[in-house]
Amino acid sequence: MRYTTEQIVEKLRELKVVPVIALDNAEDILPLAKTLSNNGLPVVEITFRSAAAEEAIKLVKANYPEVLIAAGTVLTKEQVLTAKNAGADCIVTPGFNPNIVQYCQDLNLPIIPGVNNPMAIEAALELGIQAVKFFPAEASGGAKMIKALLGPYSNLQMMPTGGISLANIKDYLTISNVLACGGSWFVEQSLIKEQKWEKISELVREVVEIVN
Repeated sequence: MRYTTEQIVEKLRELKVVPVIALDNAEDILPLAKTLSNNGLPVVEITFRSAAAEEAIKLVKANYPEVLIAAGTVLTKEQVLTAKNAGADCIVTPGFNPNIVQYCQDLNLPIIPGVNNPMAIEAALELGIQAVKFFPAEASGGAKMIKALLGPYSNLQMMPTGGISLANIKDYLTISNVLACGGSWFVEQSLIKEQKWEKISELVREVVEIVN
């Protein structure tokens, strides 16, 4: 199934949290996707920070079709195409690159580009983008900055990512235009590497409970 941007936004709003995942070994995504899905979080943002991303996306698509797959840290058109062909449902970028946005639009592939200032927001709006990633969230002024930006841009939907934890996630989610928060503290690379699925299950349940 191919999702529209509206459907992705709706799904993220329902889930409230997006696990941001960096993998060394693509095979690790299978027990991880199972752990997330079984504990109420059927969504992954698999980042292109490692060579394992493409294979990991394919594995989730083939084995856990109910899991929403975002390809994250996408910087080039080649990565967009790789992610799309592997089965990603949407693209997430750290910054705003109009060429990448238009390329995704040409491919009919939903994209949530990164912004953290009015200039990038206006460039996004100019291309018809209504949902953006606010990155790096904490370093860019956090929930306070988002509230300030939403004054003039009240229709914009935001997904803050970067520096988010159990301690501050509720500050973001109480803002009505925040659809979900991206986080990695409950799917840390070290926990995945050591295959601590029970520990990850606990952390996922904890975050799901808090946001709901």
